[in-house]
Amino acid sequence: MSLDYNFVELDKAVHDRAVFDCGEVELNTFIKTQAARHMEVGISRTMVLPASVTPNGGKYSICAFYTIAPSSILRETLPAAIAKKLPHYPVPVFLLAQMAVHTECQGQGLGKVTLIKALEYLWEINAYMRAVAVIVDCLNTRAEQFYAKYGFEVLCHHNGRTRMFISMKTVAQLFS
Repeated sequence: MSLDYNFVELDKAVHDRAVFDCGEVELNTFIKTQAARHMEVGISRTMVLPASVTPNGGKYSICAFYTIAPSSILRETLPAAIAKKLPHYPVPVFLLAQMAVHTECQGQGLGKVTLIKALEYLWEINAYMRAVAVIVDCLNTRAEQFYAKYGFEVLCHHNGRTRMFISMKTVAQLFS
């Protein structure tokens, strides 16, 4: 696949969700059957990195995607150094709900690019709608290792997954 490095909002009329395969059934199912519906009802936003050319004038293949959503967590789940500065009720966070790279594009650093683009997008949103951190619920240990490599820390275990976070102060250091 040849790449155009601009992430755009998922458009099921333009992007070929049916052929996406990242090697993880749950993520494949999400982009194929749930992402567009979640956007329609306003619970998340999915951004895709389309291939730069379409096969035979058809839809653009998806090389990578990420999905974000607003969320909140209990103040007590955050590290004490962060929590002590916050009010005693749930605090706003951004949820990096899904992130995946097509198998044909893996091994080229596109996971890192996708994560950076997601964090950059959330940093821009943070200027208008504040959050304390970005959280991610890791699908497996490979995902945990990936996020840890880029500064995410273990927060807790949530619904059978390791929940990790990176503070918006850390994200600010990347983009300001």
